[in-house]
Amino acid sequence: MKTLGIIGGMGPLATVDLYRRIVLRTKALKDQDHIHVIIDSNTNIPDRTKAIIANGEDPTIELIKSARMLEAAGADFLIMPCNTAHYFIDVIKESVHIPFVNMLEETVNYTYDKYGKYITVGIMATDGTIKSKIYEDYFKKLGIKTVVPEETQEKIMKFIYEVIKSGRYDEGTDLFYECVSELKEKGADAFLLGCTELSSAQYLFNFEGSFINPIEVLTEASIKYAGGEIN
Repeated sequence: MKTLGIIGGMGPLATVDLYRRIVLRTKALKDQDHIHVIIDSNTNIPDRTKAIIANGEDPTIELIKSARMLEAAGADFLIMPCNTAHYFIDVIKESVHIPFVNMLEETVNYTYDKYGKYITVGIMATDGTIKSKIYEDYFKKLGIKTVVPEETQEKIMKFIYEVIKSGRYDEGTDLFYECVSELKEKGADAFLLGCTELSSAQYLFNFEGSFINPIEVLTEASIKYAGGEIN
């Protein structure tokens, strides 16, 4: 099987959740049936949202460093469990000579295959992902309508940064569900967990409903690409 390289650390919990899901979802009877995975949990990567919307520090220097290190370590292909960081994916791809499985493309294709094109997707994500419209652009190519929060965008950012990234899980999910309610009012039929902290939150709080989890999509795509079997 191919060796998988993970550009991680954005944040560390999402990286752990992705690796755990890959192990759990791989059909294996012994250690040797699992995928060879190399992880760089690079917590030195500057905040992606600040770079996109607030003239923050350029994250591509560290992203490229991680990609090249993983390639040199023997990775046959790369993935990156951070939705916002995919804004910079073309620059990273140009810096290495191995394939890069695009989580956003995989997620949008999964949505089309599961729901068809006649669906409205509510996007829950960081300000960087929302304002750059990277998900909207991918969905638009397949003719899928999207809506984004306005009144509750600040609340979902607070949930991402002050609850999940800060490890203050006992503060609960009120902010999250306020955003879901707004998107429902805007006509959303399904809800994209368009930040890996939101993917992690689904595992922590057992969200139920029409939630599209890019970490789950990337898990399956990575196992298949590596040549493994899905459990």
